[in-house]
Amino acid sequence: MILYAVAVLVGLGLLGLSSSIRVVKQFERGVVFRFGRVQPAVRAPGLMLLIPIADRLEKVNMQIVTMPVPAQDGITRDNVTVRVDAVVYFNVADPVRVAVDVQDYVSAIGQVAQTSLRSIIGKSELDDLLSNREGLNQGLELMIDSPALGWGVQIDRVEIKDVVLPDSMKRSMSRQAEAERERRARIITADGELQASAKLAQAAETMTEHPAALQLRLLQTVVEVAAEKNSTLVLPFPVELLRFLERATPHTAHVPTRTTEPTTTTTPANVNDEPSTRHTQHRSVDARGFALEQSRFG
Repeated sequence: MILYAVAVLVGLGLLGLSSSIRVVKQFERGVVFRFGRVQPAVRAPGLMLLIPIADRLEKVNMQIVTMPVPAQDGITRDNVTVRVDAVVYFNVADPVRVAVDVQDYVSAIGQVAQTSLRSIIGKSELDDLLSNREGLNQGLELMIDSPALGWGVQIDRVEIKDVVLPDSMKRSMSRQAEAERERRARIITADGELQASAKLAQAAETMTEHPAALQLRLLQTVVEVAAEKNSTLVLPFPVELLRFLERATPHTAHVPTRTTEPTTTTTPANVNDEPSTRHTQHRSVDARGFALEQSRFG
């Protein structure tokens, strides 16, 4: 009987010792409740001893928790219906407050994130949701971080994942983007035409000052066209080149003037009048009017 009693006592002692020994992992912190009252000292990672029956250990995970926020439907400030979802990264900053002040801090952070996301959607415009996400992420982080600090939770970062638009809005935005790109293309084309016209005006002034440059340009154009192995070559002949050749050609001597003999014209006499007198006209014509005089007088 004595040995049996000793064995029972040893077993109870080992059982009590095993129940009083706890191991806290590296990413955890231990909060001890002694007779229901929390101890201010937080147990570090490692092996620890608890008072049997009196102490109760609660482990708190200190790792960063990634929590997706369900997609929320809302209307932006410019009256566009959107569907936005996000993700929240947070970790525990004060294990004692997390264990005492809030029952389920993960669920509490999730509810705050959903309401804050709805509020951000209503305060923002569609362009901000699509292009200014960094500013919205910071604003959303501040809205969630304000109540979370009172619970001993620190918000690491908040990211808006996706913005879902209605199909009609997508079509309108695509038409707007197409019109904007068409406007830019026309502006670029007009700017190129303006620059080209300015350069052509400078080239025309240079060719006016140096007429030989026009002939050189013509020859260069002929060479470029002939390089294409065409069977037919259309060669424009500018008037400026003719003027250049005319100025380069020496002037010829003038043709001497030619005078004709005096011509006599006879006026028919009327039967009732006196015999008509003969009028003699002397004409002096040059070489250009000689053929005209011959055609007139036969």
